[in-house]
Amino acid sequence: MLLIAGLIVATFWVLRPFLLATLWATTIVVSTWPLMLRTQARLRGRRSLAIAVMVVGLLLAVVAPILLAVGTVSRRADLISHWVDALSHAAVPAPPSWVESLPLVGSSLADKWRDIAAGGPGQLQAYVKPYAQQAGTWLLRQIGTAAAVLVQLLLTLIISAILYAQGEMAAQRVLSFARRLAGARGESSVHLAAMAIRSVALGIILTALAQSFLTAIGLAIVGIPNAAALGVLAFVLCVAQVGPALVLVPAVIWLYWSGAAGWATALLVWSIPVLALDNIMRPILIRRGADLPLLLIFVGVIGGLLAFGVIGLFIGPVVLAVTYTLEAAWAQEDASRHKPAGPPSEGEKVRE
Repeated sequence: MLLIAGLIVATFWVLRPFLLATLWATTIVVSTWPLMLRTQARLRGRRSLAIAVMVVGLLLAVVAPILLAVGTVSRRADLISHWVDALSHAAVPAPPSWVESLPLVGSSLADKWRDIAAGGPGQLQAYVKPYAQQAGTWLLRQIGTAAAVLVQLLLTLIISAILYAQGEMAAQRVLSFARRLAGARGESSVHLAAMAIRSVALGIILTALAQSFLTAIGLAIVGIPNAAALGVLAFVLCVAQVGPALVLVPAVIWLYWSGAAGWATALLVWSIPVLALDNIMRPILIRRGADLPLLLIFVGVIGGLLAFGVIGLFIGPVVLAVTYTLEAAWAQEDASRHKPAGPPSEGEKVRE
């Protein structure tokens, strides 16, 4: 027993640097396995070509939006710098009358707005400076971890290619282990976990597509430049579960700052259902793929995100789905075992 425990600990210690990449690769491969099989069928059964197509597609799906977003920011670096410099001599107008009429926060927001406007340009710069410093510190931290992110991305693609090539063998090993561990119930739990992973991936991707598409439409209608690129950036943020607020809120503020209060209000009204869409659409899509209670899916997605980060979006529902299914099967088995006997039938009475 001590030898087995030591081997388990040593194995975990050796594989620890690859665990995150392996989890992501497993999630990607399980989610896209039917697509890979269809691609292989169209390529006349050539698995190697299908794997190449899938890896290139994953590379483009991950890298292309990031490069587009970085390119957009770099092209607008001079404009962003000009906006920051303009804060030193910008005059803040008085708050519009509708601000104070907002429920709950209207009066306090209008008072704060008046204080900043009364203080002049220096007050605005002093108010914004701490947040700008925090944003700059956060950005430097993210740049410092970029190398580690790229390494994890490369490992994820390599492990994904290996799993695509040996997917049937890996699935059989997992099913054999689950069958040896818990019989037919363990095997059904593995199938349920795969369904949950695919359902969560489908819900996240489709919801992100819907939110980013509506974001781009709203930005284009009100005349925000580069609406398509900002829509792609919103898609990346939605997949990362940050949401499109980082795109929509600055756009609304910029429109108010530019004097287009009507368009700004229209975009603000448009943004409210767009921001709330993921709370409605994502659980419904996930539940369609895996027949589980909606509350269980919601708690699994949110709790997994808080506990494990982005990868917890998949880990949380899978863990709760397997636990819920095993508990229900165990309770049903125990209830049938202790089911009270009914009255004797006519045949039993005759035999007696």
